[in-house]
Amino acid sequence: MTDTTVTADSTTHASERPWLDATLPVEERIDLLLAQMTLAEKVGQTHQVANIDPDADAAEIAAGRISSSLYASGPTGGNERDEGVLVGNIDAAQRHAVEGSRLGIPLLFGRDVIHGHRTVGPVPLGIAASFDEGLAEQVGEIAAREAVVDGVAWTFAPMVDLSEEPRWGRVAESLGETPVLSGRLAAGLVRGFQGDDVSDPDRLAACAKHFAGYGLAAGGRDYDTVSVGENTLRNLHLRPFKDAVDAGVTTVMAAFNDVDGIPMHAHEHLIREVLKGEWGFDGMVVADWNGVGQIVNAGVAADLREAAALAIRAGVDLDMCGGAYLAHLGELVESGEVELALVDDAVRRVLRLKFRLGLFERPYAARPGASNAPTPETREVAMRAGQAAHVLVKNDGVLPLDLSSAAAGSLLVSGAFVDDGDALLGTWVLDGRGEDVVTPGEALRERLGDRVTVADGRFSDVTLMQARGAETTVLLLGEHRSRSGEAQSVVDIGLPPGQLEVLRAVAAFGKPLVAVVYTGRPLDLSEVLDLADAVVVVWHPGTEAGNALASVLLGDVEPSGRLPMTFPLTTGHIPTSTHQRPTGRLIRADVDHKEGRYIDALTYPRLPFGFGLSYTTVDYGAPTVSAPTMTTDGSVTLSVTVTNTGERPCREVVQLYFRDPVAQVTRPLVELTDWALVDLDPGQAREVTFDVCAGQTAYAGRDLTTRVDEGEIVLLTGPDAARLQPVSVTVTKKDS
Repeated sequence: MTDTTVTADSTTHASERPWLDATLPVEERIDLLLAQMTLAEKVGQTHQVANIDPDADAAEIAAGRISSSLYASGPTGGNERDEGVLVGNIDAAQRHAVEGSRLGIPLLFGRDVIHGHRTVGPVPLGIAASFDEGLAEQVGEIAAREAVVDGVAWTFAPMVDLSEEPRWGRVAESLGETPVLSGRLAAGLVRGFQGDDVSDPDRLAACAKHFAGYGLAAGGRDYDTVSVGENTLRNLHLRPFKDAVDAGVTTVMAAFNDVDGIPMHAHEHLIREVLKGEWGFDGMVVADWNGVGQIVNAGVAADLREAAALAIRAGVDLDMCGGAYLAHLGELVESGEVELALVDDAVRRVLRLKFRLGLFERPYAARPGASNAPTPETREVAMRAGQAAHVLVKNDGVLPLDLSSAAAGSLLVSGAFVDDGDALLGTWVLDGRGEDVVTPGEALRERLGDRVTVADGRFSDVTLMQARGAETTVLLLGEHRSRSGEAQSVVDIGLPPGQLEVLRAVAAFGKPLVAVVYTGRPLDLSEVLDLADAVVVVWHPGTEAGNALASVLLGDVEPSGRLPMTFPLTTGHIPTSTHQRPTGRLIRADVDHKEGRYIDALTYPRLPFGFGLSYTTVDYGAPTVSAPTMTTDGSVTLSVTVTNTGERPCREVVQLYFRDPVAQVTRPLVELTDWALVDLDPGQAREVTFDVCAGQTAYAGRDLTTRVDEGEIVLLTGPDAARLQPVSVTVTKKDS
């Protein structure tokens, strides 16, 4: 897309505003600007508001008291409201900042563009199910290209919180439970949003959130406390953030939670010392919504003034919608309670982002004639992402559906999602439109004509009568998108009320039954797996929901999605994940029926991490390694042969895990370290190789420093975390 905007006053004020000289290095431009700023103007750059009214806020903008807006929507037009948010106000507001203020510092407009803008892909857990970094990058790139048309310069994604808590609604926004999967896909999304150069007018600034430990919220309750030590943080929860930082993410968002008693918005050690110091992150740290003010609610600050002091010392650069910085930072500096250098550092980071985005050169967002409506090209990417969000978890030969010679009405498709496109967009969609969604009903009617009966979406006696007469029934079950996401925690991860009753009734007819479960979280599917002949878990798939489902059910594509989170047996089994570490009394999977932690249930999950079936069968040979040893700075090559023993092609996700039997601290029983996407024709065998570096087994030891141990490492390959074959390697001291 060609950018046609020009910088207002850039030529006129080049001499009196030397920071507008785009030929100068960014840091020099920041120095020049900081040297001219008053304390009040500096404080203004740390203040973000929810929404900007270009008329009502004109004086505040011109005075430099507003830095950023959380809700960007529409570069031009009037001030009409859409669900309380002003639209079409960006350029009008920007003009006050660029042309009406003393320094001409542009405003920064952000918006939640989480898994698509107008063209919506699957929820992030669905993207994670693809195990495909390139696909994640494409989803991010399309989202950026569409969002900039509406004036958005910054998105609050990706979310990289690791969680073993499906009761927590925000798992839908995550990229899975393991550090390596979340980190690599986060890096892909960062590349998609930001491109090679974030100043590209078709790209956005990305934001890794929520730093840190938010996925451990007690009881799966949003905004709740977190009890965790730094060793666990470093070995699990900080790792995907480090991957995002290494990928060049320009912003990081602080988490609502406390960590072992210290609110993250006041956590000087983790934000200023680890993120900014140890990792060298030179981007901007933004608060979450009123996160600075909520330090008061947490009981470690008496008022907003004290909260502002704690947050700026911790390293929070931009105060989102709380007003604590605007009200108190200036006074805190003048009284000597906060060093001016801390404010200067925060302002430098805010300005650095604005310079890097090219806002000083292109402050205005209007693109006459530009459209961000879905196109065949963007729908094609959404389709592939939606297909990968389908995870086949059971199939007794019913799928793919064979309707080549079926009579009229021989297939019944029923359920609440039949023709509700909006419900399938998933959580955190501000700009996707239900009318753009191809629904399952639409797609199947178009493909099958009178061979399919599509119910009206309401489970009723009529549905049961239709199921009695149909040869095969497909029930669309699961959660509406409003049941997952922020502030949508649940105490029971079973299906919503009434759905199991319908499933039982239809299963009683004894005819082929397919259960399609739409969800934003792992669910208790024990009875669904028992009753249905085939079960497909679908993470809310987005704009191409119906076409993606039809292509999977009818066998146009092979199911290739894999579960990015463990599915616990029941709510009572939470937490269950690949984070499990050995204890003094191990529970062995091979004797779980005899020994366990519960007297009324087994322990191990029925659907483990990484699980997923295809329409064929794949055999795994025993893994081998190129050498029995490797030095602490060396590597070996692991090889495993996978063979498609069926009659259909497939894409297999060959997974590599490891276990460290003896370490300074307890390590996971198995930990994902790599994977390969392997396409296999019927009957084809392929040797898959992994270059395994000793550094992949590194961990934070007792003193929290990173170490690679000498001794045995067990490498394991297989189709999921529960079906693995081992081979051992001995790590030896490197040659001096």
